[in-house]
Amino acid sequence: MIVAVGCMLGGFAAMGGHISVIWQPWEFVIIGGVSLGTFIVANSLGTIKDTGRAAMEAILERKPTQRDYLDILGVLYALMRELRGKARSDVEQHVDNPSESAIFKNFPKVLADMDLTQFICDYCRLIIIGNARTHEIEALMDEEIQTLSHDKLKPYHALTAVAEGLPAIGIIAAVLGVVKAMGALDQSPELLGGLIGAALVGTFAGIFMSYGLVAPIAHKIKVTRSQRCRLYIIVKQTLLAFMNGAMPQIALEHGRKTISSHDRPSIDMVENETVSGGAGKPAQQQAA
Repeated sequence: MIVAVGCMLGGFAAMGGHISVIWQPWEFVIIGGVSLGTFIVANSLGTIKDTGRAAMEAILERKPTQRDYLDILGVLYALMRELRGKARSDVEQHVDNPSESAIFKNFPKVLADMDLTQFICDYCRLIIIGNARTHEIEALMDEEIQTLSHDKLKPYHALTAVAEGLPAIGIIAAVLGVVKAMGALDQSPELLGGLIGAALVGTFAGIFMSYGLVAPIAHKIKVTRSQRCRLYIIVKQTLLAFMNGAMPQIALEHGRKTISSHDRPSIDMVENETVSGGAGKPAQQQAA
């Protein structure tokens, strides 16, 4: 944003323009107010609040890191070990009450994500029951992930609609400015030129706010939220491989391969994480 605004204002000033001319506060009030009003009309209160959260996530780069991927793989490994080696009642206590589970407590970032934690627990519970077929679980997972992705991307679609409307709203502000200028046709050319220039600022502001501000933020929200939805794909592929008979360590590899190569942890990193149990202790201490 600094680069975009700096180059725009710097280029205008370099051409001999006066930056003070661009400052037409009531034009910005018209454009911003109409955009905000239409945004409120078009979206539910939940979407409006979520848009604020999504914008902060995008601006602060709150996308999953390699640490997040290791945490989710660590949780899955611990649960699969429990599912493989312990009685049903021992495993149920982890999925029925994850906030009190020793496994989830070792991974507080995963536990803090209520939607992701619930997703893991729901399908571990289905594995415990043992009557569902793998392809049925896969279809159910795909349907839920699609629903979750749709909900997570509502702020993106809401801001995209605002960005698409901003150029037209800028024209509205410009037309109102021209209407004002028409009332001063009997004034001096200098005054009339200033009024027409102020009106044209509305067109400029609408287009710039659309393509230089709102649309980039909307795109960043889409990228950030889509990457967060990748965590559900990791859970899906890992648990499906486990249901098909893979050992926990092999099942983790199915999930690891769905991570972008840029952020994907190595096999050795995953092995060290699963051996340590995510408790941040060396493997030798855990064995002791």
